This record gives sequence, C-alpha cells and structure tokens, in this order.
Amino acid sequence: MSLASRHIALVAHDNKKVDLLTWAEFNAHTLRQHTLYATGTTGTLLQHELSLEVTRFLSGPVGGDQQIGARIAEGLIDMLFFFWDPLEPQSHDPDVKALLRISAVWNVPVACNVATADLMISSPLLGSDYRHVRPLMETAV
Repeated sequence: MSLASRHIALVAHDNKKVDLLTWAEFNAHTLRQHTLYATGTTGTLLQHELSLEVTRFLSGPVGGDQQIGARIAEGLIDMLFFFWDPLEPQSHDPDVKALLRISAVWNVPVACNVATADLMISSPLLGSDYRHVRPLMETAV
C-alpha cells in the first residue's frame, strides 16, 4: 500500500446498490489501490460482482452504519461513498443521519451521489499525500 492509499467506506441503500455497483465497476482499477470497507450486502456485491477486496461490516440497519461511523470517529476511514436514497423511508434513518453527521464532525469527505463520487475519485488529491484535517476535540478523562 502506498503513502497515498486511502481507507474508503462504500455504503448503498437498496434502491442505490445498482448505481454504486456501476460506479465501482467503472472505477475498479482506482478502488483496488485502496483499502475498502462496506456494509453487509453492499460489501458482498462488491466482492462477488467486481472481485474487490472489501472488509465487510454488518448490514446498515443492524449496526453497519454505526460501525463505519465509529471508524470515522477513530480516524480509520478517510472518505465515505454513501449512496443513500433520499426518497425512500429507511427503518434505520437515525443511523443514516448519525453516519452523515459524524462524517461532517470529523471533516471526512462524503459522496452521496454519482456526480460527487466522480469528482472525489478523480481528484488529483486522491493519489497525493493530502490528508484531511481532523478537528481537535476535547476528550473526556
């Protein structure tokens, strides 16, 4: 893994899984250069359909979104591609909002649609030694 290798989380709601898979297939060469994480079914699809090496977490509704959020808070995930469905109610909507919130709190770049994902993955900063600035937070003792 090179200095510029990123830890990238990939998440997609059911109605957005095809969009994410299509996007990931187009960008598979680039994605293979990074460490990938995904929630349940999304991770399985990325592994089986595209032969990508992915660390899989639980499905989003049963804790996968929270697992990714925890890793973002710990500084272990550098960017998030989260193709969420704004038109479909989610049973785990509080978890979805928490994941988006924690990404914003820790200044982690997030792509919620194909256009933003295209811009993020094609950025010259992706292959550089750029690191996003994490805010200083007081920790409890």
